[in-house]
Amino acid sequence: MDTLTDDRIKKGLSVFGKRMDGKLFSHLNSCVHCGLCAESCIYYLAEPKGKFIPAVKVDLISSVYKSYLTFTGKIAPWLVGARKLEEKTVSEMIDLFYGACTLCGRCVPHCSIGVDISFLVRKGREMLARMGYVPQTLQNTINTALSTGNNMGISDQEITETLKWLEDDLRFEVNDEDARIPLNEKGKKILYTLNPREPKFFPLSVSAMAKIFHTAVESWTLSTRMYDVTNYAYYSSNPDDAAVITNRLFDEMNNLEAKTCVLAECGHGSRAFRWEGPNYIGKAYPFEVITSVELLANYIQEGRISVDPGRITEPVTLHDPCNLARTGGIWKEQRFILNRCVQNFVEMTPNGIDNLCCGGGGGQLAMSEYNERRMKIGKLKFEQIRQTGAKIVVTPCHNCVDQLTQLNVQYKLGIQIKTVAEIVGDAIITDKKPKQSSDEKPLNFVLNNE
Repeated sequence: MDTLTDDRIKKGLSVFGKRMDGKLFSHLNSCVHCGLCAESCIYYLAEPKGKFIPAVKVDLISSVYKSYLTFTGKIAPWLVGARKLEEKTVSEMIDLFYGACTLCGRCVPHCSIGVDISFLVRKGREMLARMGYVPQTLQNTINTALSTGNNMGISDQEITETLKWLEDDLRFEVNDEDARIPLNEKGKKILYTLNPREPKFFPLSVSAMAKIFHTAVESWTLSTRMYDVTNYAYYSSNPDDAAVITNRLFDEMNNLEAKTCVLAECGHGSRAFRWEGPNYIGKAYPFEVITSVELLANYIQEGRISVDPGRITEPVTLHDPCNLARTGGIWKEQRFILNRCVQNFVEMTPNGIDNLCCGGGGGQLAMSEYNERRMKIGKLKFEQIRQTGAKIVVTPCHNCVDQLTQLNVQYKLGIQIKTVAEIVGDAIITDKKPKQSSDEKPLNFVLNNE
């Protein structure tokens, strides 16, 4: 760890601010140490040590607050457990806030009084980020996005060539020489985003969405300048870096005069841009933002596309990304889609908003120093999947895809892992004339008694 200076300490304490932050200070002072959060945490379930109890993380940031901002903490720190920002304290914060939390939020609904523990962990991460203590492996991913426009460092030429190649494949698959993947076109209804891992490693996800857009006769485009749905600064909790990345997609939406930004299958990317983004940049969006999962559910429900569940007969289960389901409220849509697209859908236990994190969130996949711990907590997900007997696991998030892929190899599950778009792409009927949409109709999915 680099030297902890007075200047760094001052920057870290700036997170508490000069004025009282109502939510921050009320939650810092609310934990009653009942311990109910313990068994909601995958780290504690995988390794039941006291330090992994979520309330301990709350105590850690609360102890710093008490030391610098309360009267008792200043004059009698031992009475309230107050701790200075010393190297030992900071080392513990790095290990627990970055290395022992996926920000899954499962502890929050299990808290007896509703302390937003993941919010406090993010504040702890923000304190570390301001002091310059983001794990370098995570910061490297952010730096790549800041310097190149995407977290994989893909060049404009590479993304353009990849999409043109996928366009040729699309024409062959749908048997239509007019099928296109439109690039940088102004005035389209939808600007669709990508996770950079899709064009780099998972092109079938891009192909599936292109086929769906073509079949739905959608007005859409991709940008080769700014298409990255991810924002790893959400994980580091550096609001300045997060604002830069958010502003780029905001500006590209305005540049291309698109009406709706459709976020590709990415849990944290959806939360970072849709819900946190306006706070990062300090202004509301003049356009609609939805996820591709909502859009696909809308297409099926409105008859924009037709699907045949008889094409997917193997047992299928669903892993819900934490930032999409638990904290984003999107969990019915993917079930609606799967119940229409596959013959045998089997739920994990628990599932939905109480589903166990796969272990890949919170930036864990980017932080190689915590790989052993990440795979240990991932064993819980392996057991969930194994008990379903499923041969296909669907998840609308590429961080989850990556983690499940590694679990598949390590624990020899023998499963296929697919995105929701890939499942819809497998089940779609491309030769059936779709219903036309109205440009004035919002694209948000609303469940109609399904």
